[in-house]
Amino acid sequence: MGFNQREFDQFIFDNNVIGFFKEPITLKSGRKSNWYVNWRTITEDVFLTDKLTDFIIEFTKDKGLEPDCFYGVPEGASKLAVITQYKWAKQSEKYGTDSHVLAMGRGKPKEHGIAKDRYFIGMPKGKTIILEDVTTTGGSLIDTINALLEANVSVLAAFGLTNRNELREDGSSVELRTSKIGVNYNALSNAHALLPKVYKKLNPGKDIARAVEKEFQKYGIIPLILEP
Repeated sequence: MGFNQREFDQFIFDNNVIGFFKEPITLKSGRKSNWYVNWRTITEDVFLTDKLTDFIIEFTKDKGLEPDCFYGVPEGASKLAVITQYKWAKQSEKYGTDSHVLAMGRGKPKEHGIAKDRYFIGMPKGKTIILEDVTTTGGSLIDTINALLEANVSVLAAFGLTNRNELREDGSSVELRTSKIGVNYNALSNAHALLPKVYKKLNPGKDIARAVEKEFQKYGIIPLILEP
């Protein structure tokens, strides 16, 4: 079976990955927002993580990619990448001793030493796909790509579970920023497509709708209408 976008979106809806706040919170990017994407509820559950990693593997195959390694942005996607890598390796015809590395990054790089020791507990080897849970302005993802490139790791692609579809203050998107350093970014889901359906399901009210619409007017790649 290939990657099924409708099934993946339904997986997001069924497990309440996306929701709204009455009062805005400050995101890792520093921006304030009245809506959230929280993949931690999935990655803290073994059964749901198993299903999520299957989606990632199907997405990888649909893109025609053949990585040697999956590597998670520390620390948010580390567990996800380790489990995806384990399952990917087990499916490989060449699976055996020394066939696949189990890579993991340090949450806080060491101050001294070569890149291999500073950034990694287990260093990625071969063609590597970087996994991130949520991308807003892409800062953590860009930092991770740069760390791998500094360590001479071959970065095949970068995947985000959900793209918030926002631009930086300079008008650049995650896709543009990664492409400038030679890496293609692909998202398994996009906020612009998901939010209207989640809003209809949760019905948080017009005040929330207006607040989120203003966010997209200010930061969004394109405007978003939740309620006419």
